[in-house]
Amino acid sequence: MLRRCLFTALILAAAPAAAQAADPPTWKVSGSMRVRYETVNNQVRPGFNNSDDIYSLRTTLFAEADFGAVRVGGELYDSRIWNADARSPVSTAEVNTFEPVQAYVAVDHDTQALGKVTLQAGRFMLNLGSRRLIAADDYRNTTNGYTGLRLDGAPAGLKTTLIYVMPQMRRPDDLSGVLDGKQALDKESQDAVLWGGIVARPKTIAGATLEGSYFRFDEKDAPGRPTRNRHLDTASLRVIRDPAAGAWDFEVEAIGQTGKVRAGLAPADPYRDVAAGFLHADAGYTFVHPWKPRLSAEVDIGSGDTPGGDVTRFDTLFGMRRADLAPSGIFAALQRANIVTPGLRLEVAPSPRWEGFVLGRGLWLDAAEDTFATTGVRDARGASGKYAGALYEARVRWWVVPTKLRFEANGVWLDKGRFLRRAPNAPKSGDETYLSLNLTATY
Repeated sequence: MLRRCLFTALILAAAPAAAQAADPPTWKVSGSMRVRYETVNNQVRPGFNNSDDIYSLRTTLFAEADFGAVRVGGELYDSRIWNADARSPVSTAEVNTFEPVQAYVAVDHDTQALGKVTLQAGRFMLNLGSRRLIAADDYRNTTNGYTGLRLDGAPAGLKTTLIYVMPQMRRPDDLSGVLDGKQALDKESQDAVLWGGIVARPKTIAGATLEGSYFRFDEKDAPGRPTRNRHLDTASLRVIRDPAAGAWDFEVEAIGQTGKVRAGLAPADPYRDVAAGFLHADAGYTFVHPWKPRLSAEVDIGSGDTPGGDVTRFDTLFGMRRADLAPSGIFAALQRANIVTPGLRLEVAPSPRWEGFVLGRGLWLDAAEDTFATTGVRDARGASGKYAGALYEARVRWWVVPTKLRFEANGVWLDKGRFLRRAPNAPKSGDETYLSLNLTATY
């Protein structure tokens, strides 16, 4: 009921401005089609095939009518896979057919105190700040959608975004529905609500942007969908200076998380307090050279859960993983939970049509008794140590037809360490390798 009232109020507020528009609307229409082949060998996550070859197709279509002060837009996503079976590592992260991820009304208004203010209501995608907490994942075959309200402004030069949204729960979410590519409209409800805001001030510290955010996520059981009833308060502070030729750049983000979480899915399970955190830091230098090489050192630390006491495993909410850690897709082994991973990265851009990077990182557990990242591998006794191994990764992108057709290849080698070889449920196989080949057409 609250959702309907909010949307009705915005549409009523937008209607007079749209009616007064003398000129026909300006249209924006775009779309994309991405074909992907993925293969993984010696899958590190237990319970799945040792090897898999998956084909996927993601098609999008976006349209927006701009009436001046009012914009009305929508976007369809159609995400499908082939060659998967019941033991393939696939879910709603890979399949979501014919879904209106976006369907919104936005009102733009110029003010003296707040600058340009935009109020948006309906279904839309979100990419906020570093995208480590709230993002519309692009590497993944499906994306994250949100339903609710978004307000943007810039009081006193502070870029500010406030949100009150219900994350869309992708449907169908049963394995047979995913494998068959069945269609069902994604669902949002008051059973999962995310609200909060982010504020950024450019050129605040050594020419860097200073950014702070706070988000509250409340979750409760829905019919046929038990949850851990997460009630999480997540606050972050970030400072970032963008790369530039012949200069140093850096980024540091610290995130703290408190609240309470139910110990299990059963209604009678007790609640536990949450005290978790995450840290990302990197520093790099871009050389003056036609290839624009940038060499950087980085580290990501996500807290893990220790026996008894508070829940100390960090929850990344709706954040992306690709930019910081490793591909998702059918690899999806790394995430910001129970992980300590320092690394070195080299990026190059030989021409406007070519770019790529190579990366090497070490992998450790923060808590020896907890599941390592999103692998599902765990030693509850902590007897397998904390060293999970090393990961080597490379990516290359090439515009076959500039701005229209792009090829991308991603390769990963996970050199398993003691933990991933000796933990009780670790698959007894060799080092894991992953390859994805992508061709994306845009229009």
